[in-house]
Amino acid sequence: MVEHNVQPGHKTKRIPIKTRNGIDLISVLYTISIFRSFIKWIVRLVSGTCELQRIVAKCKPGVRTVKLEECMYRSRHSLLRMLCEAEPDDLDASIKNVMALKGIVDDTNPRFFDTFKCCLEQIYGFDSLYCQVENLRMEAYDSKNKNHEEVLYKLWNLLQPDQPLESRISHQWGDIGFQGVDPKTDFRGMGMLGLQNLVYFAEKYTDLARQVLLHSQHPQHGYPYAIVGINITNMVHEFMCNGLLRSHFYNRVEGRPSLDDFQEVFCYLCYEFDKFWIKSEPENVMAFGRIREEFKKTVKAMLQLVESAVLAIDQT
Repeated sequence: MVEHNVQPGHKTKRIPIKTRNGIDLISVLYTISIFRSFIKWIVRLVSGTCELQRIVAKCKPGVRTVKLEECMYRSRHSLLRMLCEAEPDDLDASIKNVMALKGIVDDTNPRFFDTFKCCLEQIYGFDSLYCQVENLRMEAYDSKNKNHEEVLYKLWNLLQPDQPLESRISHQWGDIGFQGVDPKTDFRGMGMLGLQNLVYFAEKYTDLARQVLLHSQHPQHGYPYAIVGINITNMVHEFMCNGLLRSHFYNRVEGRPSLDDFQEVFCYLCYEFDKFWIKSEPENVMAFGRIREEFKKTVKAMLQLVESAVLAIDQT
């Protein structure tokens, strides 16, 4: 039987640098910092521009936001570090303060303000989306909650429009890939996030979702559709937590990403996993763990290509 393989969520904070043998890296990092500052000073002297200006002027969207975020995080100026870590009450005023600090003039840098603001919107939007996703994940499915029950019934009706559900507690749930007679037990790891993702896929890409469901019912190479979908929700959540989805959202969304953007990633991975599974020709569902890890490794490699990382269903 397929396991949920759910790991506890964690915030998208950068992990402190450590080594396995516990070596203190403070002195090494200090030396690197001094050397980097010297190089930056030389480049600025030659080019007449600061690092922020060069990133805005030369980098493509997506890569630009990643590099600006890292630049601000490493900066010796508290204003830039604070701007990277938390959204200010007055973003426009904060950007003007940065431009004054760095000697960036509007007349000679007409694109800087708008471009820099767009990048900051992406950064803050990612962090805001993370909180929204985490709240949904932490919301446990409650069979006494009318709204929760309506969403669950909606999933059934979207996937099985010609097969009425005989009762709330039923073996029929196995037809769409739940493990027992009551689906609520399968949402314990991903909460309402797992259910909302399944419904989004079935509603937005109905034909594709039904096609994937049909493949999952193959007598030899089948797999439990709903449970695998919840596993994929866990995978997308993990990519969100470790920051790997940043490059995708920065490339894909101009501004603040929404929950729909997160769910689009889920849809893409469901569709691609189904193709990956069929191509693997597994002997039975017990191969799920191995194939899942192979698929996950493939997706991670795509996301690490910062300039081209985009996970979206091609409908052309």
